[in-house]
Amino acid sequence: MGRSNELFERSQQLIPGGVNSPVRAFRAVGGTPVFFREGRGSRVVDEDGREYIDYVGSWGPLILGHAHPEVVEAVASAARQGLSFGAPTARELEMAEVLTGSMPSMEQVRLVSSGTEAVMSAIRLARGYTGRAVIVKFEGCYHGHSDFLLVKAGSGALTFGNPTSAGVPAELASHTLVLDYNDPQQAEDAFSRHGKDIAAVVLEAVAGNMNFVRPSDEFIHTLRRLCTKHGAVLLFDEVMTGFRVGPRGAQGIFGVSPDLTTLGKVIGGGMPVGAFGGRREIMQKLAPVGPVYQAGTLSGNPVAVAAGLATLRRVLEPGFFDRLGAATAKLVQGLESEARAAGVPFSGASLGGMFGIFFRKELPASFAQVMQSDREAFNRFFHAMLERGVYLAPSAFEAGFVSAAHSEADIAATLAAARAAFASARG
Repeated sequence: MGRSNELFERSQQLIPGGVNSPVRAFRAVGGTPVFFREGRGSRVVDEDGREYIDYVGSWGPLILGHAHPEVVEAVASAARQGLSFGAPTARELEMAEVLTGSMPSMEQVRLVSSGTEAVMSAIRLARGYTGRAVIVKFEGCYHGHSDFLLVKAGSGALTFGNPTSAGVPAELASHTLVLDYNDPQQAEDAFSRHGKDIAAVVLEAVAGNMNFVRPSDEFIHTLRRLCTKHGAVLLFDEVMTGFRVGPRGAQGIFGVSPDLTTLGKVIGGGMPVGAFGGRREIMQKLAPVGPVYQAGTLSGNPVAVAAGLATLRRVLEPGFFDRLGAATAKLVQGLESEARAAGVPFSGASLGGMFGIFFRKELPASFAQVMQSDREAFNRFFHAMLERGVYLAPSAFEAGFVSAAHSEADIAATLAAARAAFASARG
């Protein structure tokens, strides 16, 4: 870690906190962040030449693994033709055809450059379509860093939220209602009280930013029914789950059709791409055909879209998610087995190539339950795994990711490392 220590010390002089996205700073787990110089397949290599099995995968996009040859070639080929045009390209249309063909709820789609931008634009569209202002979100869910979504729960049930970041005006937070994830009755009550003012309900289709929390069938179907009844837009944030948990995203698994969907991560294959789409009548409110303005200089960037298309071609092959899901389940079940053998309270879950681990006996169903996990035990486990060449997300509140490049040998090596690491987690 000598080189990482040196680079981090220098970075803190020029970059706030030494990082360009907060969780990278290792503040949650302690210690110095690892600086990486290269990745191949399931492995990353740090600046000191040390190799790790990687379960972060750039926070989800690298579903084929690092530097997949077909993705790299697609990027190189596109770059040779031009880095950006600020004009329509055939690749944008091809991406739109793939996305709308894979997710039937998306009748039209618009490309942007990030998940944050996709959700921000989709909410503006929902407000423009409904003529309403109030947004419903759920405690523990993250939808990017736009002002009106950096909001935590208010002082009591069904009260409007409070900003979670300096620089977010309280009057913006006053338009966001924050409810408990997996509480259908609270959603019923919120619509009974505020239904005529609610423009949209935005939901992480599987929560991945309070670690991994799956919605109950009752919860997700209740949201669909309430939005339909009250004329609100149901917005699924599938930036993380889209083409990560299945070929039709979480909505395909749960059998619920949202009005709008946001995508990112996997659809860029490691390059910055986002998208939002949904019902034609809603999407037709977007400029230039409608009154809701949205634009972006690099939207549909040809190099980024080329990386995404190369990734999606592989992801949509028959059997891809069967294999990926089986590998991810094997990892999680193996970790549970090792924890039991070590006498450590632990639970885990997975869907497709996404997983979560918790240092508590029962899987959590809400943010409050996630917060009851033993975070100090996770921190000890994280560092013990890092020392043994396994790179997990440096936070107890982030989901993990398995790629198609992870082999049986990788999983076996991970479980062998965990055997010793769980002893450290006991404290």
